Amino acid sequence: MKNGELQRVNSYKCSKCRDSGWILIKEDGREVARSCECREKEKLNLQWKKAGINLEKSAQTFGNFKEWNQVIKKAKSISIAYANNFQKNQHLRQNSILLCGQVGSGKTHLAIALAINLINRNHKTVYMPYRDVVTKIKQNIINDSVYKKLIYKYARCEVLVIDDLYKGKISETDVNIMFEIINYRYLNYLPIIISSEFTIEKLLAFDEAIGSRIYEMCKDYLVEIPEDKNINYRLKA
Repeated sequence: MKNGELQRVNSYKCSKCRDSGWILIKEDGREVARSCECREKEKLNLQWKKAGINLEKSAQTFGNFKEWNQVIKKAKSISIAYANNFQKNQHLRQNSILLCGQVGSGKTHLAIALAINLINRNHKTVYMPYRDVVTKIKQNIINDSVYKKLIYKYARCEVLVIDDLYKGKISETDVNIMFEIINYRYLNYLPIIISSEFTIEKLLAFDEAIGSRIYEMCKDYLVEIPEDKNINYRLKA
């Protein structure tokens, strides 16, 4: 290979497909084009960008997470343990994590840090900003094909991040939508990363069917931050 060709190869983002999005593999003695994993990763990054999060430039990483007290330090430690053990736990019952409690304690930061970690290891991780997505699903509830497509997107993906579960006013329809998504994932051992201001006790009291499924899936990685304004980083000078 000449120096000029080597430089061109080194300039590609993906050396496998040379940024074409396709790779050739041999099947039954003939070459067949298949979608490259970088193409799927780019689709995921685009979905996150539409939700206002640029994963490639995000400051919401484990390295940038400030441990301002012991409670928050433990929250980060549990989150990192979840990431480290994800591969072996992915298909088990306790394969999920719940980050819940005090407003402004960094729950979303840790959830996004986990997503970045998993996406970098080629796990297809979909972001679900609870309030926005539930509103969109409800707007399409009478359009059966669109409704099912939206539900399937969040119910069937490899890993789902639900950010700010039950934020805002909650209707019976909201609960039914979340049951449909969470129950499918529960039955099919699909991991969820959840952030919520609801404690596990409040989740169980609000809707036991959903709350108990979340607890069973997340009990090995349960981060519950007690209500304390001193923990809210947004109120710090």
